Amino acid sequence: MGENDFPKGVGKPATRALIGAGYTKVEQLKDATEKEILELHGVGPKAIKVLKQELASKGLEFKK
Repeated sequence: MGENDFPKGVGKPATRALIGAGYTKVEQLKDATEKEILELHGVGPKAIKVLKQELASKGLEFKK
């Protein structure tokens, strides 16, 4: 699935969607809104929750 640092809890469909949209690092998600990521086919509420936790662990968050 290519090089990425998304946590396994995000799930394969969401990981594929994120990579397909050009994201390979969790840190890149700080430049996207939660809504933008949720609109990607394969990304659901569970993936958003995991990604929010991972961003928070790095002192980051989705763009407002």
